[in-house]
Amino acid sequence: MSKTGFYILISCLLGIFQLAAQEKQLQGKITNQLDIEGVHVLNTSSRLNTITDENGHFTIKVKPLDTLLFSSIKYMPEKVAVTEGVFEKGVITVRLTELVNELDEVFLQPNLSGNIAADLKKIKTEKPINFDDVGIPGFKGKPEEKIVPLYFAVTPLSVNLEALYKHISGYYKDLKTRRKWEYENNAVAKMLNYYTVPYFMTTYGIPENRVYDFLLFCAETTAIESDFKKEHYGSVLLILDEKAKIYAARISEENKE
Repeated sequence: MSKTGFYILISCLLGIFQLAAQEKQLQGKITNQLDIEGVHVLNTSSRLNTITDENGHFTIKVKPLDTLLFSSIKYMPEKVAVTEGVFEKGVITVRLTELVNELDEVFLQPNLSGNIAADLKKIKTEKPINFDDVGIPGFKGKPEEKIVPLYFAVTPLSVNLEALYKHISGYYKDLKTRRKWEYENNAVAKMLNYYTVPYFMTTYGIPENRVYDFLLFCAETTAIESDFKKEHYGSVLLILDEKAKIYAARISEENKE
């Protein structure tokens, strides 16, 4: 490694250590008017999480440049960065976008032939048919960033400064955490769509504003995602039965405080 590269690496590490030393409780509020209790707030950098109270308030420990992820049954997931300004003030307000589940209106003409290719051309939609609409697998968008193993970042012949920095700074660790959270979030959305919110309310007595958090609790502490994906619904129900009792006790303790 050249002297210049070494000094750059040392400077980066000093900056990281300075940021790590800064940490405080951030006071936040959801400014929407309705359904602001029980919104799940996750610090994707530290994995600390909390939920909002009946007034939409929450408190969570943060550092500068952390990212907060807000999610709820009623709102679109929203990522908000903790800027230096926000960190200094120690206060943040967030307005979420309501989640509206509406299907595009489709008009089907009579006398369909049964030939999928021919009949699709007769269907009028608000946007062109693509491979997602007809169930053909395909990929669009940017590919995921590849995580370079540490033993490839530093070899006897070369040093990949960028990869080494990302390992030392914890960037790759945070990236793995974010990907795990996104996977859990998608799994929860699918389970909610399959079982519906009223099912959890009537069967397990979970309050409507806590259903999303309950499923995240299950996803983080069990193999429910894998069982649901493999359609092992019996195992899924056993997990829900077990975790609902624990979660109900947790809610009861919170209410006593």
